[in-house]
Amino acid sequence: MINKPSVPAKGSASNPNPVTSNSASGGNKPAHVMRLGAIKAAIWENNFGETTRYSVSLCRLYKDGEQWKTTESYGRDDLLLLAKLADQAHTWICEQRAAA
Repeated sequence: MINKPSVPAKGSASNPNPVTSNSASGGNKPAHVMRLGAIKAAIWENNFGETTRYSVSLCRLYKDGEQWKTTESYGRDDLLLLAKLADQAHTWICEQRAAA
């Protein structure tokens, strides 16, 4: 299991409502971040000449003492949220391609 320090997305892990935010492009920031409960999806934009492709990284946030961490390990109760976020990420990517 790989644990990396992370700052949690806005909202609380107990809030079932998704919190989405756009970030400025450039650097190592995702093009879009979505969250349902403790599950977070970061959508990354990759430009290859005139072609834009997107990739998605999914993680679960948890608190270890006072420090927020992430893991790519999911329990039974995380799986439906993971599937819903994957679906929402797919929809967002399709909307970006349609707008281009």
